[in-house]
Amino acid sequence: MTYLDVEKFSKTEAQRAPFEYILVLAFVAGSSLAEVNRDFPRLEKAGNFPVEDLDYGPGFASFIEQIKGADFRKAVEKKFNMHLEGLETRITVRGFADQSDGDIHTDIRSKVVTGLIYLNESWESEGGRLRLLRGARDIEDYVAEVPPVGGTLLMFKRSDNSWHGHKPFSGVRRTIQVNWIDNSAGKALRGPGLWARRVRRAWSRLSGTPREPGT
Repeated sequence: MTYLDVEKFSKTEAQRAPFEYILVLAFVAGSSLAEVNRDFPRLEKAGNFPVEDLDYGPGFASFIEQIKGADFRKAVEKKFNMHLEGLETRITVRGFADQSDGDIHTDIRSKVVTGLIYLNESWESEGGRLRLLRGARDIEDYVAEVPPVGGTLLMFKRSDNSWHGHKPFSGVRRTIQVNWIDNSAGKALRGPGLWARRVRRAWSRLSGTPREPGT
């Protein structure tokens, strides 16, 4: 089964302001979305979990392999006019969000490109809808809002102004995050919420729960 609509991705125009991003509705759709959700890892708490640390079914495994595949990478390279081959491909999984997720941030420098695939089948809450922002301070000053639903793909090129965040939400929010990582780029964090992120990281070391700002 083909899980990723790479052709649809390639035909969708990328936006260039306030930073480079592309939004593809139903990137994973129909029976593909149903199969991925059927075989989704069993997660019981909020957090961002490396996919290699999880147990899941065969449909989800095939879905992950396609995300890692050369066809998708080449389409991303062409869309953003950049070279990704040789960089680390890192995939993490979220099953839940909590009230501490969603603070405004840009992603760390080593994340060259961030892709988010949202797997919920429906979404009613005002919270949890990712907003692409014009600046670092106002969650209401956004250029696009993305409900985490229906196999939607949001992908953006990380920059010092790639601000994003969402209003608080607590509950099931299934997200696959793929990053191409340049490990030579350093790991400096950007923007407000740095102190809060340090507190959450300290908590995660004590509790054993991986934490990153929710996307």
